[in-house]
Amino acid sequence: MVVTHGSLQRARGRCALTIGNFDGVHRGHRALIDRVIAKAREAKLVPTILTFEPHPREFFSPAAAPARITRLRDKLALLAQAGVEHVHVARFDARFAALPPERFIEEVLVRGLGTRWLLVGHDFRFGAKRAGDFAALQNHGFAVEAMPDVLFEGKRVSSSAVRAALQAGDLRGAERLLGHPYTISGRVAHGAKLGRGLGFPTANIVLRRPPPVAGIFVVEVDNLEKGTKAGVASVGRRPTVNPVSVPLLEVHLFDHDADLYGEHLRVRFLEKLRDEEKYDGLPALQAAIARDARQAKEYFLNHG
Repeated sequence: MVVTHGSLQRARGRCALTIGNFDGVHRGHRALIDRVIAKAREAKLVPTILTFEPHPREFFSPAAAPARITRLRDKLALLAQAGVEHVHVARFDARFAALPPERFIEEVLVRGLGTRWLLVGHDFRFGAKRAGDFAALQNHGFAVEAMPDVLFEGKRVSSSAVRAALQAGDLRGAERLLGHPYTISGRVAHGAKLGRGLGFPTANIVLRRPPPVAGIFVVEVDNLEKGTKAGVASVGRRPTVNPVSVPLLEVHLFDHDADLYGEHLRVRFLEKLRDEEKYDGLPALQAAIARDARQAKEYFLNHG
């Protein structure tokens, strides 16, 4: 898959396109992507996604923006797995936000991406002040189609619904909507090594933004040299000692002693054990971590 960023030059090819944030790349997104790929094959076009960084809601109202389900790297990996051949990540800044609908169509869709066929949601809005709608996309040299809502188990699939399930600790419900397990990936960074001193060394992944999950979880970790490993993880602000302003992902692996600093890990969330708590001192914290590890190991024994 080809990934491009920033300003667009004049397109050299022609594409079948869909547009959106694609946060989570859930079943609804997959339906859009499958339709784009099918049309691209039929018309000999390149199946293409236009997405944004940051998300528009993060640009307009950072404090009120919803938690991201997927980091950009994870989103791109999921889009590649779905069969998308080209993703353009547009920088959503003041200039981009101010583009009138007509300029967005001409500069981005027609000249920049070479759009010949476009698929959008039935409620799609675009351009400055969200002034553009489905009707505004007509008669610009490309065909346009509206995608109806995607239902799963009788309910509309949306990033908001996935996010709500994750925030409630309903990992199975989120996985049903996503069509794949919820994961967070990132590079292991050096920490205070408190876990090592407590007998539970952790691989720490710094999160730039708060995720939609918080608490203690049973996890599996991929991308290790020896394959998938079982573990227990905390996503939180460490209220007992060395608190942090942005949640940190800390993973304790049950059967891995190697140095993981700098490694890129993919953490798959399987079960929520409890919410994060503040304890009266390190002994109480150590005992709680030991209980969490025992419960996580029991989970794997029962789901082996």
